[in-house]
Amino acid sequence: MVKKIYLLALMAAPLFLAAQTQPPVSKQQKQAERREHINQLIKQEEEGALIYQKQSAFGIKLNTDGYGIFYEHGKYKTITKTSIWWAELGERKNPKEEKLTKGSLLFPGLAVGNPFIYGKENNFYYLKFGIGSQMLIGGKGNKNGVAVTAIYGGGLSLGMLKPYYIQIQDPSTGEVKDIKYTGNDSTFLDPSVVIGASSFGKGFSEIKFVPGAHVRTALRFDYGRYNEILSAIEVGLNAEYYTQAMPIMVLNKPEHFFFNAYVALTFGRRK
Repeated sequence: MVKKIYLLALMAAPLFLAAQTQPPVSKQQKQAERREHINQLIKQEEEGALIYQKQSAFGIKLNTDGYGIFYEHGKYKTITKTSIWWAELGERKNPKEEKLTKGSLLFPGLAVGNPFIYGKENNFYYLKFGIGSQMLIGGKGNKNGVAVTAIYGGGLSLGMLKPYYIQIQDPSTGEVKDIKYTGNDSTFLDPSVVIGASSFGKGFSEIKFVPGAHVRTALRFDYGRYNEILSAIEVGLNAEYYTQAMPIMVLNKPEHFFFNAYVALTFGRRK
């Protein structure tokens, strides 16, 4: 057994020495190899070849009236056109929303107590599924790898209204309880009895689902174009319409139609 180990060690020694004597790849060599790789991709593209076949991406979106996260999948059809579909989940807010506390009602600027949004009737969440296209409009053959693409498409939306609960101290009994807006409840709009917002999970069992549709258009600045890693910034516009009015704030008229602008950070991979 000892002899076998000794023989294996003798056989492995030359390989180990060769690895040790091989000069390390310098940073300049790596950069040169990357430049050559990009040049080859550009050449293939100029010859009409598809560099990649598909892409998958996740993103974080900040809207002018809320926020969301999304997943997107794309299949390259030509050098300039990609078919895409996406799914997005987020929350839409009313611009009149303002977080208050019991302390700030008594003394403005004093943030003491559990925060709540005065006059909020529902949390408005949404789930969207859409299909569309991504068209390359600028940056073709650009060695820095930045490409500008136009995105357009649309699909179905599902609005989800979750009743917004607040915790109050009943002025007649002194009892602490959770209440929601019921249509003509003066207690809900009396800030003097409000303790704060109820727990986040309160109201999920009462969600109301409202179907709708949406369209989207955007410009995407892909600064990882000649790379397996997709990295991009996207700016765009979104419009949604729901079959029923979506009440968010008690003192504001509920709307069917919503329009917003957004900016998104997108990360993913190409294959």
